[in-house]
Amino acid sequence: MPIPASWSGPLLSVLRIAAALSFLHHGTSKFFGLPPFPVPAPLPPMLLAAGAIELVGGALLLIGFFTRPVAFIASGMCAVAYFMVHAPKGLYPSVNGGEAALLYAFIFLYLAAAGAGPWSVDAARNRG
Repeated sequence: MPIPASWSGPLLSVLRIAAALSFLHHGTSKFFGLPPFPVPAPLPPMLLAAGAIELVGGALLLIGFFTRPVAFIASGMCAVAYFMVHAPKGLYPSVNGGEAALLYAFIFLYLAAAGAGPWSVDAARNRG
C-alpha cells in the first residue's frame, strides 16, 4: 500500500529532524566531547570550521530555522569533506569511509531545494 501524498510534508520534516540530530551530534563531539571525538584538542582550523557548521547548522536545521541557506552551506561542507578526506582513499564510498558525508551532502542539498516542511519555525513564520 503506497504512502498517501498528504504525508509528504510531515515526512520532509521528519527527514530534516533526523538528519539534523545526527549532524548536530558531530558538532557536539568536536566541541564538547559528547560523544568523544578521536582528534585531541586543539582542533585544526578545518575541523573547527566543520564543527561550527555542524553545531550551529545542526541546531538551526533541527528547529527548521533558515533551513534553505543553512542546508546549502551544510551540503557544501559535506561535499568538501567527502572530496578532501574520503575520495583520495578510494573510488567507492563504502571503501573510503565517506558514505555519511556523501549522504549528508545530498540530503542537505535536497532540503535546500525543498525547504523545512510544515513542522518548522520557517513554516510558522510563513503562516504568520
